[in-house]
Amino acid sequence: MTTVTVGQIVAESVGEGMPVVMIHGLGGTSNMFQPQMAALSGYRVIRMDLPGSGRSPRPVDELTIETMSDAVVRAMSAMGVERAHLVGHSMGTIVCQKIAATQPSMVASLVLFGALAEPAEATRQGLGNRAKLARSGGMSDIADQIVANAISAHTRETSPAAVAFVREQITRQDAESYARTCEALAKAKAVDTRLIAAPTLLVTGDADTVNPPGVAQALADRIKGAVFSSLDRCGHWATVECPRESGQKLADFLRRVDR
Repeated sequence: MTTVTVGQIVAESVGEGMPVVMIHGLGGTSNMFQPQMAALSGYRVIRMDLPGSGRSPRPVDELTIETMSDAVVRAMSAMGVERAHLVGHSMGTIVCQKIAATQPSMVASLVLFGALAEPAEATRQGLGNRAKLARSGGMSDIADQIVANAISAHTRETSPAAVAFVREQITRQDAESYARTCEALAKAKAVDTRLIAAPTLLVTGDADTVNPPGVAQALADRIKGAVFSSLDRCGHWATVECPRESGQKLADFLRRVDR
């Protein structure tokens, strides 16, 4: 495994083969895709911490979906990646869509977990309030809210390690960087999906209350040829809540695209 810092992004690269670039969502890090690593044998897997998240430094300039997307593209180029499968979660799916629409030659396919086109108005307001809470020292409160509302009841009852992992992801974030990321997501605008030509799979938990299945299905309906799939008794953090099923859907799709 190789860990590199490219601009505002810290990335891990492991394996050889067709590149798979994995992009986490709000409050996540590259580690949220750890459960899928075994399923991606035979690929070069690059997992990124977006600017201000995980091990990546706090951004100096304003943080937006556009600056995140640009940072990912620059990191890919610096790591010698001309074309890759992009895998995203939640906010990371907007970053993936942005790259697919603006840099189509770099994108072999998209796999989007808990996807959305853009936040609803109520969500935008909630993200603004969450940013204020983060800055007031409320990261633990935010983590508790996410555990209570974004993870399925089944996961909370049967997988305490997954619950602990999600809470750890949130509480370890730099509060100011997290607040800026909330504000960036709150301002996100949907891309023109007519510009997305890559084969696309959308996977959403049937108990996802953050971006419910209907949100992903509506997005799938706007992307030519996109396929929607659901996960039983799964909430918003699908790669952690349903690691085996998520990995299987991901690997099966990538291998179909690569035939």
